[in-house]
Amino acid sequence: MLKSTSSRSLGIISSPYNHGDSSVQQVMLQVILALIPAIALHFWFFGWGVITNIVLATGFCLGFEAIIMWLRRRPIRPPLLDGSALVTAMLLAITIPPFSSWWLILVGALAAIVFAKHLYGGLGFNPFNPAMIGFVVLLISFPRQMTQWVAPIELLGQQQSVGLIGALQIVFSSEFTLDALTGATPLDALKTGIGMGGSVKSVMQGSSIFGQLSGLGWEWVNLALLAGGLWMLWRKTIRWQVPVAMLGSLAAISTLFYLIDPSHYADPLFHIFGGGALLGAFFIATDPVSGATSPRGRIFFGIGVGLFTYIIRSWGGYPDGVAFSILLMNMSAPMIDYYTQPKAFGQKG
Repeated sequence: MLKSTSSRSLGIISSPYNHGDSSVQQVMLQVILALIPAIALHFWFFGWGVITNIVLATGFCLGFEAIIMWLRRRPIRPPLLDGSALVTAMLLAITIPPFSSWWLILVGALAAIVFAKHLYGGLGFNPFNPAMIGFVVLLISFPRQMTQWVAPIELLGQQQSVGLIGALQIVFSSEFTLDALTGATPLDALKTGIGMGGSVKSVMQGSSIFGQLSGLGWEWVNLALLAGGLWMLWRKTIRWQVPVAMLGSLAAISTLFYLIDPSHYADPLFHIFGGGALLGAFFIATDPVSGATSPRGRIFFGIGVGLFTYIIRSWGGYPDGVAFSILLMNMSAPMIDYYTQPKAFGQKG
């Protein structure tokens, strides 16, 4: 059998010989750039909490990355510069409540980088999305702290908004409480209100936390996430199958139940622009390492995430189910890829 010079030089004895024109660092940089508009709007509507979260999560994630690489006797500089730990830190930071205590972020970073990433061999070997592992560990372990979501500044009023110094006091002080600034998220408020016998319309009209599409402030953050996700699709940073399948299945099942009983089930726009649906669809479920890789497999993967998200939101014990849904489908990804691999050229049946 003849071998080309290029294949011998690369040490590859079989096809394919395709070489992607994007490095890990370039891909991660584009993800970070796509997140910036949403982070800016998050800061505008909710204050300094998201900034303190990101700074602390970045420091902890990069620190754990360096320590683990040193313990493994591997080069430290490349993994710190490839952007993967930074993306994990940013995703973790924006999924946990603003003004989270430093120790809470430390535990989340530890779970994400050490246990979810390096326990399995590091970047490229992790079966689960590291940021979602960190989030779920915190949600299950510290439910009280993970439900202290800050209300939009528009509702609190400028006199109650927290500046940078106040934010640092909250994050590093064990005595400071957020009770005067926090409230339920729109998904939590709606689920609790319906559980107490209210209708969707009465709950949403009776609370100022709701906006035109979902939650006040949150709808704008999610619109920015949508714009960032579409930009990544245009740049071909991510593939279209997962976000389209996830949002399509979420919209389809929410539309079905909304048509059956609109008094107890919210409309599809609320589900898409509420909670972490858009963040999950474009920035987390599209992870090429922990998700399905075949074209058909990505469609099934996205459909599963969308369906599980709605099931958990509507009948589960948590107001949002994006993180759990992604982790469930991460477990299913190898099986999905096994049964959806495209047939080799010339193969029959």
